[in-house]
Amino acid sequence: MKYKQLGTSNLNVSEICLGTMTYGQQNTEAEAHEQLDYATAQGINFIDCAEMYPVPGKAETQGRTEQYIGTWLKKQPRDKTIIATKITGPARGFTWIRDGAVILDKTNINLAINGSLKRLQTDYVDVYQIHWPERNVPMFGAWKFDAALERETTAIRDQLESLAELVKAGKIRHVALSNETPWGVSEFCNMADMHNLPRVVSIQNAYSLLNRSFEPYLAETCMREKVGLLAYSPLAFGYLTGKYLADPKAHGRINLFEGFPQRYTKPNVQPAVKAYVELAQKYNLTPTTLALAFVQSRWFVASNIIGATTMAQLKENIIACQATLPDEILKEIDALHLRFTNPAP
Repeated sequence: MKYKQLGTSNLNVSEICLGTMTYGQQNTEAEAHEQLDYATAQGINFIDCAEMYPVPGKAETQGRTEQYIGTWLKKQPRDKTIIATKITGPARGFTWIRDGAVILDKTNINLAINGSLKRLQTDYVDVYQIHWPERNVPMFGAWKFDAALERETTAIRDQLESLAELVKAGKIRHVALSNETPWGVSEFCNMADMHNLPRVVSIQNAYSLLNRSFEPYLAETCMREKVGLLAYSPLAFGYLTGKYLADPKAHGRINLFEGFPQRYTKPNVQPAVKAYVELAQKYNLTPTTLALAFVQSRWFVASNIIGATTMAQLKENIIACQATLPDEILKEIDALHLRFTNPAP
């Protein structure tokens, strides 16, 4: 296993991060512990979760993911595991989280971190991420900014000041973002520099063969601000495994949870998946290996967040991440990307 410094932090994270959003919905506590034991035995030292997990978000399951990790974590040497979790943002209908008061002010940030620490059975988290911005931004499948949706929100400086108090108190070690934009990353960094507040060390955004929106603008921003990418959904909700090509009703989140795949219901998705599957077959690779090894090859990826509902999937994903793609495959991937993101008239 290889390790990378996460942004400007003193954390050396494994290049593979174990995502856990299925724990408590698709995975039992025993299955979660089995995954955690296996992943750490392979050298993975980085675990990602969130207060709203598991997904899809529901009142009766909220917090189970952190609880399952907590019952495992209390038996581990705490300083050997890097734990990242997230505070829920607003406007997603999660009225059961803090009675729907999910603005990112000081009161809610403190309620959120204290709840996470209790469930995780630890005194601190290593990376505390804002799950998505409080302000108006397009996300989760939306593709354009709508100024008409502007609303009053907590100032970024105020958010950082509240988080700085938690750093000083020892409850979090580092601050991070998720589902952010170039402007958001820049503003958080500027506010930190101007007011001597904690700098963000990472951004957790979707990145895969089907979603390379990070590259045109965020890649430059994060390079210049020394912010590492934690790439989530590298298999695009399982689409890039190719299983839904062979069987549109295959077992998986796409078919288990109504409305779950909305961000991948665009016209070019299925043709692109078919092309990538065929490319993998051309080079005697599994589609999973092509997809995960591609993400792993990107210079801006600090850690690749993989998830699994079975041990067989977890083992396959870990092996796939450690494959190396030759230059000729990477060139063909770029050609396909341009073909499907810029279709001929």
